[in-house]
Amino acid sequence: MTILDTIVEQKIREVAQRKAATPISVLEQSAYFSRPCISLRATLENKNKTGIIAEYKRKSPSKGIINAISTVEEVTSAYAEHGAAAVSVLTDELFFGGHLNDLSNAVQLTIPVLRKDFMINDYQIYEAKAHGASVILLIAACLTPGEVRRMAVLAHQLGLEVLLEIHGSDELGHIYPEVDFVGVNNRNLKSFEVSLDHSLALIKKIPKEMPAIAESGIDHPDTIVTLQKAGFSGFLIGERFMREASPGIAFANFVKNLKEKQNAG
Repeated sequence: MTILDTIVEQKIREVAQRKAATPISVLEQSAYFSRPCISLRATLENKNKTGIIAEYKRKSPSKGIINAISTVEEVTSAYAEHGAAAVSVLTDELFFGGHLNDLSNAVQLTIPVLRKDFMINDYQIYEAKAHGASVILLIAACLTPGEVRRMAVLAHQLGLEVLLEIHGSDELGHIYPEVDFVGVNNRNLKSFEVSLDHSLALIKKIPKEMPAIAESGIDHPDTIVTLQKAGFSGFLIGERFMREASPGIAFANFVKNLKEKQNAG
């Protein structure tokens, strides 16, 4: 059994428990449920932003504890201040140390917030909306193509945008017009090994009209420059900043270096 299989099994149990404790009718009463979402597509097109989706993540199955000190409020506000196009917040508790409350604590920003989790049930989409997310992540490896399409339609009905994550050409069939962005994860979810070759190879096979986002393994501004030239419009960066003592300062320095390289090029 792979790490992904283990996570999905646990997620099925968790969602059933939460659904029994808090029905959708209660989620719909959240103050965030009627609040308009902030468009990730618009911020990715904004030349004053970096295209970076900066992540808040406490731990991971492959790295263990990454940062158990910096709070979600201080980190995400610094990301927003220094030009992030959006922030990504891990809400999985057992494997990543996250919580839905982290999402609520981050959504006071003026940029979109992505709920990053292993979405296997429609209920989680309602949760995302109820806690203020503007974007959800759907992972092709966890879902059938039909499930991706159905969940994307529901997300749009709730005003959310959809980032579909793929890992190889065998998952290109999960791409439907109903998703808003296609993310290429350079980390193999079965082995957790990272290779940028995934992004550079798959970008050529993603429909041109679909904004592409590179995910994982982006540790240096030079990598973003390379990925931009290949056609990517967004860059999801997780551990690079969170493993620093001050993620906000690390992000600010990264952006400064990135802009210098872009201007020089």
